[in-house]
Amino acid sequence: QAIAKLVKDKGCAPILVRLAWHASGTFDVHDGSGGCTGATMRYGPEKDWDANKGLQIARDLLEPIKEQHSDMSYADLWTLAGCVAVETAGGPTIPWKPGRTDSPAPGQECPAGQKEKKIVEDGRLPDAAQGAAHVREVFTRMGFNDREAVALCGAHSLGKCHTDRSGYDGPWTPEPLIFDNTYFTELLSREWVWKSDVDASWSGPPQ
Repeated sequence: QAIAKLVKDKGCAPILVRLAWHASGTFDVHDGSGGCTGATMRYGPEKDWDANKGLQIARDLLEPIKEQHSDMSYADLWTLAGCVAVETAGGPTIPWKPGRTDSPAPGQECPAGQKEKKIVEDGRLPDAAQGAAHVREVFTRMGFNDREAVALCGAHSLGKCHTDRSGYDGPWTPEPLIFDNTYFTELLSREWVWKSDVDASWSGPPQ
């Protein structure tokens, strides 16, 4: 309820979904490395990756809830926040189970009975400047097939791009706080042109 209220009060569904996704999107199905368990984005260098710019905002928004529920791990909180954000924004109810643990800061001793989760190398998250082959590589590494990857990309129905984070600018859909299939309908129904062709002042990356 606290997360749903936060989403409604702050209009922060997009960035909470992005936090959950970026915490989880480093997972490698082949060796179990990366992923949301450990909540390693609390530490450098992961928190400072270009792909994670702006996510300190989301972590700060959730901190009062963490203080109220100190027995809940950050890994559980971040993933639950993503699920609640989707549902509160009009999307489906996503099944969620607790049980993820947090890793200590690099160099600190891991508590007895808990497996340390190390920070993985940068470059595992999707890069908007790369094409379809890159997207397939990222999602395949996590264990998803093409159909599942396309469905997950539909989360871009929420939110918008910020030049101070990704370098790109603007919302993905006309209603960036509503979770629906508009991302796909917009993608398929519109004629797309380069931003620089219609905005001479644009100096960002090709968009």
